[in-house]
Parts: sequence; structure tokens; C-alpha cells
Amino acid sequence: MVRERRNVPSLLGLVLSVLQVSAQTWCGKNYMFGSPVVPPGGQFPTVATSETPLLAFRCAPAIRPYLAEDAFSSDGVAILIDTPVTFSNIANAAPLRSPSSRSISVTVSVDGKRLTSGIVPLNMTKNELPFSLLSLKPQVQAYTLTCIATTGRQTFHATGSLSYLPNPPPGIGSATKMDLRTGALLARPADGKGGPYAPVFPIGFYTNFGGYLAEDFSISATLKAQGFTVVHPIPTFDNLTALEIVLDKMQEAGLYLMYDMRWTYMNATAVTEEVNRIKSRPNLLLWYTGDEPDGTSDPLDATLKASNLIQSLDGGDGQGGAGYHPVSLVLNCQDYYFSEYTRGSDIVMQDAYPIGINATFSTVWGTICTKDYGDCGCDNCQGSLEDISTRMDEFGERLFVNGWERTKAIWTVPQGFGNSSYWNRYPTGQEFVVQSILGINHGALGVVSWNDPTAPDIKASASRLAMALPQLNPFILNPQATFRQITTSRVDFGVWQVGTDVLVLGTNINYSTVVIRIRDLGLQLSQVSVAQVLDTGASIDPGRENFIFQPVGGGAFVIKTN
Repeated sequence: MVRERRNVPSLLGLVLSVLQVSAQTWCGKNYMFGSPVVPPGGQFPTVATSETPLLAFRCAPAIRPYLAEDAFSSDGVAILIDTPVTFSNIANAAPLRSPSSRSISVTVSVDGKRLTSGIVPLNMTKNELPFSLLSLKPQVQAYTLTCIATTGRQTFHATGSLSYLPNPPPGIGSATKMDLRTGALLARPADGKGGPYAPVFPIGFYTNFGGYLAEDFSISATLKAQGFTVVHPIPTFDNLTALEIVLDKMQEAGLYLMYDMRWTYMNATAVTEEVNRIKSRPNLLLWYTGDEPDGTSDPLDATLKASNLIQSLDGGDGQGGAGYHPVSLVLNCQDYYFSEYTRGSDIVMQDAYPIGINATFSTVWGTICTKDYGDCGCDNCQGSLEDISTRMDEFGERLFVNGWERTKAIWTVPQGFGNSSYWNRYPTGQEFVVQSILGINHGALGVVSWNDPTAPDIKASASRLAMALPQLNPFILNPQATFRQITTSRVDFGVWQVGTDVLVLGTNINYSTVVIRIRDLGLQLSQVSVAQVLDTGASIDPGRENFIFQPVGGGAFVIKTN
């Protein structure tokens, strides 16, 4: 997550000497003093525009994977149909010759047999067409969805992948589903004692194994008491006996495991050994492969090869169909072969670290930083908190352009470190929460910070957010929720509505107090009850007319109709 040369400043001289031999670029850019300026390439292509409307017809299952035990369930057993009308030549976009049409007739088939059908409005997202799993047989191989839409005399085609797996066999201890209606993970309780699948919002830290988890087996219980839901132990795991104890303690505490193969993901033998050792864990939530593979310019097909291998070992077909757990990775670069690296993931994380940097001059390398040259610790950043929301939005837009917005999710990695290398200070606890809320308001469905142990102020503030999440999740992870993101006066809001209940999650990016009129968010607080469920420097005035945000303050408010 943070390059080794960044993470151990006392060894900087040694690391620099190694890097002069082994790596000359970061995000494809030369960064060493005296090296030439060479454009890095790898930029996401500019999307061509159209003078006439286009329909980007798309289809995907609501849940991935379905399991044999879901055969008699109706909850979430549906095909999602998206019908965005656009003037951009995004994936699967085709001319819509009847722009006055308001709907299309959709048929979804598998192996030539109709699975479901229905009428879907144009410009619709996540329109559910229910079907029965009884018409299919559980199998390792993913089914191919053939989706056909007609309007007037025009026909549109799309394909999708539907994974319907047998129940986990002996040797595989759990299954994690993705709810493609929201991007959220669904899992049974992490303690392995059984229970229904439920949405999980992963919040926690990349956590040092050596010298921390491996030395104090009580840490898992402490983290659980602080409200965290996931632990991401940082390899290497040179003491497997200690690793087994740590993972046992995590399970006992009810903490999910995010298993990291950053150093081995390009070694098929090592990956096979690790997956086979870990996949029996009841608290395994997901796998993690490339740690900033774009920064180190790993082979462009490396993440996809690793994902396919992992899924083949974890109950899937190894050809793009789902296994029993999703695969994740993190990208560090703002725009360097995004599609190629992201192709090998179900969850892509972003780790823009803007706090305490000089965004234009590298204090480590003594060079300028531009879009073509240099390394200042946050690629193509401005050195402001907006770097996080901008990165989230860019990643989200690229998924949409590629037709992946339904099948891949985005998580965020708040900066939880400082006083090293490019970063001249730690974030404050409030700034940590600002980073996290910005990520969530711009689409993040997981918050995993680099790294623990961290500063006490950061840990306390992270815990405050984690403890509030159970009251936020019924909105953020709810397939029925509607959502609006609003930024006004550099205060960033996410507004979720479920029925008549509303969640407002807001954070102030300013380092000064800001007052926001509640009516400017399209809300009014008369005849309602308001409960503040998170407070890191936000409040409502006694007259219920304004939100008041302290410098880099944040807050969450649940509004219910009386």
C-alpha cells in the first residue's frame, strides 16, 4: 500500500540504492534526479461523443454467485437490466433510432432457453427481472446470459455472466456474495457459528503482522470492541504458527479476513499453496492480490491471471466466473493502465494520500512532479482532500465507460500514516474521518486504511466511524435506497433515502467553520425526528434550519418522519 521505500525512512539510503538498479519509474514516470521526461502512456482513452442518442444496454445477475441453497429463494434472484441513454460511445452503446421510445422489451436466455423477460423503461438502472434458479443446475462453470432488447424495429444485444455454484464443499469454509444491486458484500457471521447472509461494510486497517499481530494475540478482540469488521494482515507471514493463531483469534472475535498475496500473486505455485491453506477459513471475506501493481508497472495481465487462478482454486471455473470469494487489489496511479489492472479484480481500491505532501516538488527525489514526470507520493494530486473524491469519481466513471459499473465495486484507503518520506505529518483524527466520508459519499463500499498501528487520534476517530456504521448500513447497503451526492461550499454530502427515512452523511473539506442551509439539500426538518449517529464536528442549529460544520468536521443524521 505504501512502497517499502516510503514506509521505512530509516532505511531510505539503502532502499534508494536498490531502486536505482531495480526500478526507474512509478506510474510509468521517471522520477529520479537527472532522468529524462518520457510520457508514461497507459492513459484511459478519451470517450468519443455522438451527435445522436445511444443506448448502452447491459445485463447482469443481482447476486454473484448464487449457491445451490438459494434455489428456493426469491430474494435477489433476478437479472438486472440497465438502459442508460447517452451521447458517449461507452461499452456496448448503439444508436437509438427511436429516441421517443420510453421502454424496451427484454428477454434473457441461457443456453437458448428463456430465463426471464419484461418491459424495462429507458434510462433505467438496476431494473430487476425475477427468475427461478430451479431452471438451472448448480455448476462450477459460469452460465452465459444472452440478453436481447427490442423497441420498434430495433434490436439490442448484451451478454453477462451468471455464477450458480454448488454449496461450498468440505475444505472451503465460507462464501462471500456480491450484491450487484449495490456492490456490497454479503456474508455469514465471521465467527463461523452460522447465521444468515447479511450485508457487510468492511472497515478496518491494513495491519502489521510481524511485530504487532504476531506478538499480541489479544489485538483482534480489541479491534472488534472498537467496532472494526475486517483485518487485513500485511505479509510476509514468515511464522505460519503465529498466523494460524492470529486468524483463529480473529474468527473468535468475529472479524473478517482480507487475505493479502501482494508479494506472491505472480507466482502460481505460491498462490496455489496460500489459497489452499486459507480457503477453509470461515471468516475469509475476500482475497487481495496486486498492491499498487500500476505503480510498479507489473505485467498488464498479471492481475487477471492471478484472479483466474485464485477463483479456480476457490470453487470457480477460472475463466471469469465467480468463486466463493471475490478478489481485490489497490491502484495507486491516477491514470495508468486502469482497465488492464482492474480487469483482474472484483473490487478495486484507490489510495490517494494527499495529506502532508508537496504535490509539485518531490522532497524525496529533488525533482518536479507533473503528469509526465516525478513522484510526490500522490500521483497527479493537488495536495487537497478533494484528491480523494476526484479519484473515486474517476474510477467510477471508468467502470461505467467499460460496462463494469454493475460487476465491480470500489473501496477507499484513507491515509492513516505520516512523518515519513513524502508525508511530513500524520492526518488528524478528523481528517481521517473526512477521507473516509469522502470515499463513502463517492461510492466506496469498504474503508480499509493504511496502516495499523497508527496514531491514537486516528484510531479513536476511526473507531467512532466504525461504531456508527451499523446505523448507516441500512441506508448505504440497501438495494432499495435512492442516493444523491451534493457538494456545496466545499462541504460534501451523501443523501440516502429508504421509504420516507433519510440518511445525511456530510463532511467539511474546509479548515474553517461552514454553515449550510438544510433546504439547500432539498430537505426540511419540520414534522420529523432527527438522530445524530456520528459527530466528528457537525451539528444542527436549534432552529433546525442549518447544518453547522466545524473545520474538517463530519457528521451523520438519520431523519425519520413522525
